[in-house]
Amino acid sequence: MFVFKILIIFIFGFIFWQDFEDRLVFWFLYPIVGIIGFLIQIALLPISILLINTLINLVLILTISLILFVYTKIILKKKFVDESIGIGDLLFFVFLCFCFSSISFIVLFVFSLLFSLLLHFIFKNKYTVKENLPLAGYMSLFFAIVYAFSLLNYSNIMFAY
Repeated sequence: MFVFKILIIFIFGFIFWQDFEDRLVFWFLYPIVGIIGFLIQIALLPISILLINTLINLVLILTISLILFVYTKIILKKKFVDESIGIGDLLFFVFLCFCFSSISFIVLFVFSLLFSLLLHFIFKNKYTVKENLPLAGYMSLFFAIVYAFSLLNYSNIMFAY
């Protein structure tokens, strides 16, 4: 499990770097994150609990995406993908569902969005950051920190059911 955590931290860091620099992330990194996160959890939880957690997380992401879609179309009158949110961000959300138990996922997802907003405000003035937010990149940095904390703390609380 130690190796998987190191690997997922490295991949999160690479996603951050690619999204921050170019706003283009290799699409195959997202499923790799999901697979490694799933493998980390499978060592700690029964498969039935793991599948229920993943399903709950997917329903949550689907609900959030649907609300964002309706808001974008009706209120903002913009295209959903590429004007409101990137396809890479949506892929990132989906594959994160495989990485955490439901309660941890909800808490970490909300805090990763707040972290992303804070980082965007900080970097917007310091660097020539493009107008759009590298959401998957900032969230990847947050999740890399979370996994590093769990690695250094020998804590598996975020995977508990």
